[in-house]
Amino acid sequence: MSAATTRSRTTDRLCAEAVDLARTAAEEAAAPGVVGEHAGLVSEGDRVVTHFFECKELGYRGWRWAVTVARASRAKLVTLDEVVLLPGSDALLAPEWVPWSERLRPGDMGPGDLLPTDAEDLRLEPGYSGEDEPPPNAPVSEEMAELVEAEDAEVTAGPPSTLPVVPLRGSIAAVAEELGMRRSRVLSRYGLHVAADRWEESYGSQTPMAQAAPATCVSCGFLVALGGSLGQAFGLCANEFAPADGRVVSLAYGCGGHSEAAVMPKPPRPAPPVIDETRVDPFPLRPAPDSGSVPEASDEAAAELGHS
Repeated sequence: MSAATTRSRTTDRLCAEAVDLARTAAEEAAAPGVVGEHAGLVSEGDRVVTHFFECKELGYRGWRWAVTVARASRAKLVTLDEVVLLPGSDALLAPEWVPWSERLRPGDMGPGDLLPTDAEDLRLEPGYSGEDEPPPNAPVSEEMAELVEAEDAEVTAGPPSTLPVVPLRGSIAAVAEELGMRRSRVLSRYGLHVAADRWEESYGSQTPMAQAAPATCVSCGFLVALGGSLGQAFGLCANEFAPADGRVVSLAYGCGGHSEAAVMPKPPRPAPPVIDETRVDPFPLRPAPDSGSVPEASDEAAAELGHS
């Protein structure tokens, strides 16, 4: 081991004793009353020592003021090197910074928010190719421009050279716009797979709701079919009482709101009555005189018998 290495591991006495110098420097960098007790020192090298002081600033629990002092060779004057605020082993630290594109979660956007997409977003790809490209033999094509530059020639002014790149009418972009399909970018295969994985995780066959369902969505009457390649594995739930109402669900998903899970039977129709109880038969309180059930009697005879 060399002598220089031995000296670097030995704490310099004058630098170690310069506690007051270090405290004064820390208070100038911070504020009076914020710098706490001396919390030790560390030898940084040959005649270089760092003093640590507790930080009493609110919100900086466990942080320490680190003041580094140094001394030149054969000099007795200790000078100030730097003053910094450093976290300790139990310091309260802010969470690691994460870019906004990685912090964003579904549902974070509100009214008026704009979500920009990267120009090289892997989830998107060009919506159409070969748009507005001139024919290879056109005077404005890239091939002809390279040929002119290589041959050191000039394109003669005339009707072909004065035309635009491609006439707007009849171009691929014009046809796509007329059909309502002119989008600069569309979902790429990677974007489709990412969306499918996300929907499968939320409303797929492995969810607890699907495991307990009586049937899958592929046989449910509330399923709205999707077009394109996604329609082979997903659909849209249109049952307002289902947990996935208005969501894209896997065809293998299911819930208790299946249209055929519990079909209510039709109410039974009563049999025709044997006795018609809906008809009212008149029943007189007294029999008719000519019915023959009571003998006819005069008023005098009735009065003798006590009848009125």
